[in-house]
Amino acid sequence: MFLPVVLGLIPLSSAAALYSTYNFDPLEHLGGVAPYFSPQDPPTDPDPPQGCIPVRAAYLVRHAAIYANDFDYEEYLEPFIKKLENHTSIDWSKIPSLSFLATWVPPVTEAEEELLTRVGKLEATQLGVSLSFRYPGFRTPQRVWASSAERTFESAKALVRAFELDDNTINVVSIYESEEGGADTLTPYDSCPAYSSSAGSEQSAVYQEKFTKPIMARLNAQAPGFNFTSDDIYGMMELCGYESVIRGRSPFCDLDLFSPDDWLGWEYTADVQYHYNVGYGNDVAGVIGLPWFNATANLLMGAEADGASQDLYVSFTHRELPPTVLVAMGLFNNSEFGGSEATINDTMPLDRINHRRAWKSSHVLPFLSNIAVERLNCTGSYGHSDGDYYRVLVNDAPQELPDCGDGPGTSCSRQGFTTYLNDRVARFEGYSDKCGVDYKNSTDVLTIYSDPKIGNGTAVGKRAVESKHLRYNGRIAKLAGL
Repeated sequence: MFLPVVLGLIPLSSAAALYSTYNFDPLEHLGGVAPYFSPQDPPTDPDPPQGCIPVRAAYLVRHAAIYANDFDYEEYLEPFIKKLENHTSIDWSKIPSLSFLATWVPPVTEAEEELLTRVGKLEATQLGVSLSFRYPGFRTPQRVWASSAERTFESAKALVRAFELDDNTINVVSIYESEEGGADTLTPYDSCPAYSSSAGSEQSAVYQEKFTKPIMARLNAQAPGFNFTSDDIYGMMELCGYESVIRGRSPFCDLDLFSPDDWLGWEYTADVQYHYNVGYGNDVAGVIGLPWFNATANLLMGAEADGASQDLYVSFTHRELPPTVLVAMGLFNNSEFGGSEATINDTMPLDRINHRRAWKSSHVLPFLSNIAVERLNCTGSYGHSDGDYYRVLVNDAPQELPDCGDGPGTSCSRQGFTTYLNDRVARFEGYSDKCGVDYKNSTDVLTIYSDPKIGNGTAVGKRAVESKHLRYNGRIAKLAGL
């Protein structure tokens, strides 16, 4: 009789607190500058369904963590750093939430733009180990593909060195980042005149001004004379991500400086940017993403004699391509369960956060973000016929494809996958035409995995010393066979 009496004296709100606590990690809300993490969105089981084993897989991977993106550095980080250096009269040590600025040293210089950090190399290395554990029965891949920028090539090297058991058993094939390569590159957005890298800036600026306004007022009241701007706030919050992947931690992540609601405002600003830039708000996003998905699906569905010389295909690219592939697949679509794609922009309002949105860049675009397509062979899966099934994972979380969930778990039967693929091709085919290509010899298909002109790439041993051939130059084009 004593226990009910005690519980009756505890307010309901306090009783609830006994069973739950509020935790918030800014590093999981930083969009394209978030260190790699697996959000498990949705929390589906990443292991193969009962009775199924993977027999072939392909991964599209964004490069690992870098010191800073050139645009972010020039637009946000460098202006704030220079402004801080010019305001030496402010005694930061007397401002509690900003006291660290009294001794803070910038973590990045212009010379380090775009370079992989040690954390980045570790991220890529861990992915290599994870893939070897996930697919223990697979043959060691002969080749890994990477766009020709240094950060993508170095990410591929780190993965290879973790994956291979003996030196010089896996080659990295460098694919030239051409502006006239049509769809046959790992950077097809560069070859698409209809795509603009600045798309989304105007829309995201609207919400950036809204969410930073109260933060500016608070910090300007604490540090009169510095005149914090909206871009200063945005850059300081970006430094949480960049400094964390450089030094392992950052004082800019402190929740006493920026609250969870502040971080959700930053995240939504980034989501609006990516929605209009490489997401459902851009008419050519699915067109740009289809060639990789179509080529990969056919590679996985084909027989050994059809050119599938490997069990595992891994390709490294930049932040722009994975989201366009997700659009081509129809994943993370805010309108999937209501409304139409014609009103997709209404799901990303500029005056308030849509907290129920499916499109969250932090979940699909952290450093080393990866999309996997697996071919599974299933035998004895209850309620399903024996045979081949296909499923997609995004950052280790299985995703059920639209109208294609007739297999075990989140997988799709071969017949269902074929129908689904044909529908996506019909919707987004015609790369050259829809991109408004104005150069000769364009192509609508990706052939790098089977075209012998691409070459076998460069051996990457654990102790190999690579020559400086990673920049965008004529030698890379020659090495790639272009």
